[in-house]
Amino acid sequence: MFTGIISHLGSISRKETDQLIITAPEDLIKKLSLGMSIAVDGICLTVTSFSAKENVFSIDYMPETAHRTNIQHLHDGDLVNLELPVTAETLFAGHIVQGHVDDVAQIQEIKNDGNSRVFRFSINPKIAKYIVEKGSITVNGISLTVIEVGEDFFTVGIIPHTWEVTMLHTMKVGDFVNIEVDILAKYLERLRV
Repeated sequence: MFTGIISHLGSISRKETDQLIITAPEDLIKKLSLGMSIAVDGICLTVTSFSAKENVFSIDYMPETAHRTNIQHLHDGDLVNLELPVTAETLFAGHIVQGHVDDVAQIQEIKNDGNSRVFRFSINPKIAKYIVEKGSITVNGISLTVIEVGEDFFTVGIIPHTWEVTMLHTMKVGDFVNIEVDILAKYLERLRV
């Protein structure tokens, strides 16, 4: 489990058919162990190897993960958001994030609004029912608050700090991001059936 508070940025050193090799800061690499979970752009993945000497780690991914996430759109050199799993000592500053991506959304618009940037994403209408104004949503692993939601879009605001410490500052209109809706909404729907 994660909280959606990004602790580090990494960069794709090499993308293979079923593996990513990611360069990451030394302090993150020192906390890794084989088999542990790590969120990469909000995708819960398993560390399969790491090297403190080279500051890299690798994760394997299966075709289902590539199909359902933005891994299919990643290239060597791309920045990715990284978050280690929650521990008993972790501050719970974001919201419950599982790292189970619900869909990939496309950026439709990025506009300045005072000190922030407002992102508008197109979404599949099938997940719009799980998104509510002022509710939580995860975009590339970042816990954010929804500003507006429609049948096929939603918007979020990005404060300067989030802009600087996440990979969002590299994004442009047309790029794809991972979306995880609030798990509570999905459970409530299931309980009503």
